[in-house]
This record gives sequence, structure tokens and C-alpha cells, in this order.
Amino acid sequence: MVGSKDLEPSHTKFFPNVFFNNQFRAKPDWPAPGTTLSGKTAIITGGNTGLGYETAVQLLELRISMLVLAVRSPEKGEAAADTLRKQHPGSTIQVWLLDMDSYDSITGFVQRVERSLSRIDMVLLNAGTMKISFTKNKSTGYETMFQVNYLSTMLLTILLLPILKAKGAANDPPPHLTIVNAALSLVAAFPGRSESPLFSYFKDSKHWSREEHYNTSKLLAHAFLWNLTDYVSADDVIVNLADPAWVKGTALARETQGAMKIGLKIFELTGRTPRVGASCFVDAMVNKGKESHGCFLMSWKIHPFAALLYTPEGRSLTKRVWEETLAELEFAGVGAALDGMRV
Repeated sequence: MVGSKDLEPSHTKFFPNVFFNNQFRAKPDWPAPGTTLSGKTAIITGGNTGLGYETAVQLLELRISMLVLAVRSPEKGEAAADTLRKQHPGSTIQVWLLDMDSYDSITGFVQRVERSLSRIDMVLLNAGTMKISFTKNKSTGYETMFQVNYLSTMLLTILLLPILKAKGAANDPPPHLTIVNAALSLVAAFPGRSESPLFSYFKDSKHWSREEHYNTSKLLAHAFLWNLTDYVSADDVIVNLADPAWVKGTALARETQGAMKIGLKIFELTGRTPRVGASCFVDAMVNKGKESHGCFLMSWKIHPFAALLYTPEGRSLTKRVWEETLAELEFAGVGAALDGMRV
């Protein structure tokens, strides 16, 4: 099976060309007429707003039977769920607490998933953050975007994998786990890639760069997925990354102020609508099959990973990212979880 790491790296050196094609030339790949998700169960993190909410709308339009919105604010989650319940009374919609800035919240959420759901067909890990200033996770000491967008997301991914394998329906396609990513991963420079240990870079405020920390948090997911497919078979769980491109009307950059806020508002005029942006996630979970396992999806197609990873330095980097990630998260038994996926 050919995945993103088996493709030739992208030779498009001028990122605005990538942006232009992604925003204006690529065409959505909608589910085929008559597609139904009746009887299926989905989980969406960050499902009460933005692209998570729009993805929930589209899955409900496909008549999904059970939907779990995993949110940091139960009050806001219930408000969103109430609206969705009125529009789709035939589906069951539940709101569960999940704070991606807390390892305890993540492990508690996983325990609830294992205890409460009899089947799981698709998971969208959409919850993420973009910060405009350097902030740290109080427990780990890591910069917040690195913590939430990468470490916490990989912890949730690994812990969910054995549950998805066990709770997939026998006669249906394998469960899908889709992680939200970004085309900006392709231009991440990761100035700290020579640090040792690698992740120490994300604890020091002197390295702070809003753009680079965000882009690198997405690049690291490419590096992790490069190795994950050695442990996880597409016959058990299909894992992919999906880029929605630049989308107008989301709350991702809600912390921006002043000139930056004005600039983003103007730039939003070039953005996709939330419906088109979220269709990338629906495509990754509903349309795409085993061929998308271990892949980065951009513009509804399988795309190479960031070009850096195909170089000798990049191959070494993927190994270091993998090893340090597992060491950082071993408190939760991630090594045993991954070894169990090989059985």
C-alpha cells in the first residue's frame, strides 16, 4: 500500500503556489448520493464550534446514529448540541468533557470511551489552538501549542487505537481516526531540530515564534505518522491527517488583536467556507479507505509529507520525534498500547 511517505516529496518550492491551488483550484469531493451513516458512531473533539461543529452537521446530514462532541466547556457544548438535536432528532448527540491541555482529562475521556461506547466508526481529532504569545502548560512546562496540537493529540491518538480496533464493526470498513493538520506544515522550518533532547526547545521562551511553533506542531504529526504505520494496520484502524486549508469564520485565531486581527479579517476573504473546509474531514473519514492510511490529505487528495522528512536529516528527525514522544507519554502506557496493535 502506497502512503504519503512512499510518494516523491513535493517540488513546489514557492508556498503561495500551494496556497493558491489549495484555496481556489481544488474541488470538494463530497460523499456519493445515498451515502448513509445510519447505525454508526462518531467522536469529534472540539465539536461545539468552527470546523468541528460544521463536521458534526455534515455527519448528521448523513444520518449518523450516535455523535459524541468532546469539548472543554460542557455548557457551550450543550448549547451546540441542543441546536443539533432540534435539527436532527433521529440521532443521539452527547457532550463529553475533554480538556486537551490536561493529561488527566485525556486519560479520563479515553476511559469513558472504552466504558460507554459499544462501537466506534470514526474519530475526528479537531481540538487545537493557535497562540499569539508564549504560554506554558502548568503541568509539563511545554509551550501550549506544542502541548495541545502535538503531545496531547498524539496521546489521545495512541490511547484510542486499541479501543477503535476492539470496537469496530465486524462487517464494516475499519474505524477511521483523522487528525486535523495544516498545509503550513509543509513550510515549517523547525529551527530547534538540532536541540538535544529535541523537545527541550519547546520549554524555552527565547525560542518563541508564533508562526514556527504552530507550523512545527503540525509538522511533528507528519513525523509521528511516518512511524505509526509500522505498528498500526489499515485492517484495524485507518489513521490519516487532513488539511482543511484556510477557512473563514473559525475561532482558531480568536486571541489575535489590533493590526493582526484586522489583517486576518481581510485575509479571511480568501478563505473557504466552513462547509467546504469541513468536507475535507468528512472525505477523510467517509470517502477515503485503506489507501489513505498513514497519509496526509490535502485538497481531498493524498499528498506527500513535508519535504524535510524525506532527507537524511529528516529520517533521523522522524526517529527522534518518535522516541521522545513515546518516552514523554510512557506514563500512560503508550508503549504497551502500540505493541498491542501489532498482535
